[in-house]
Amino acid sequence: MVIEKEMEMLLKLQNIDYDLGELDRSKDYLPEMINNLERETEETKKALEASEQELKEQNLLHSKLDMELATFNQELAKFQKQMLIIKTNKEYDALTSEIANRKVRISETEEEILKILTHMDDLKEKIKQYKQKLEEVEENNATQLVHLREELNSIEDKIKIKEGDRKNITVRIDKRLLATYERVKRGRGNQVVVTIRKRACGACYKGIPPQMIQEIRKGEIIYTCDNCGRILIWTDESG
Repeated sequence: MVIEKEMEMLLKLQNIDYDLGELDRSKDYLPEMINNLERETEETKKALEASEQELKEQNLLHSKLDMELATFNQELAKFQKQMLIIKTNKEYDALTSEIANRKVRISETEEEILKILTHMDDLKEKIKQYKQKLEEVEENNATQLVHLREELNSIEDKIKIKEGDRKNITVRIDKRLLATYERVKRGRGNQVVVTIRKRACGACYKGIPPQMIQEIRKGEIIYTCDNCGRILIWTDESG
């Protein structure tokens, strides 16, 4: 039947338009997906580098405090030796004050060194985790990035092929029917030809009179939904 062939052509056209829409949308979401994967890798690298830099700084600080601690211990030993040869109370009081001061400085420095060593241990563990994560991220993302870039680079070629298919289909469809299709497509998007479901339009769910349903089932005339304007068809899924 002519109508059945026309509807078959419309459905093929609708599928092509859907594919073209997906290809067009992929020009937006594919770069975003690529950027997300690249950003994940870059952020992990930066976190690793920041932790490694902080570990270097803590190492330098640890060395500096070690030198200061050694100096304080040397000074304490010197003052304690001098205690053995002092001759006046004034010298005794001065040395006692210096010794007390050095002991406080030594205690504070040792406490600070202990904190730094603990922090360095934490940084080493964090670096180990970041290195493992970076290795996993790079391995997992590498294949995806290759695939996504290939998809992105092939989009225009795929669009040209689909546009060629579309042209071959449209020249085989009645001009008035094609005009109806294009008008509905402009207003409703790619869902132009819809299946009747439960005696209603499969898109807007507006009920369809029994007489119209019978005529649509016969496939002798093409009907459009009087509510949304979409082209109606009857399939095995209708009922």
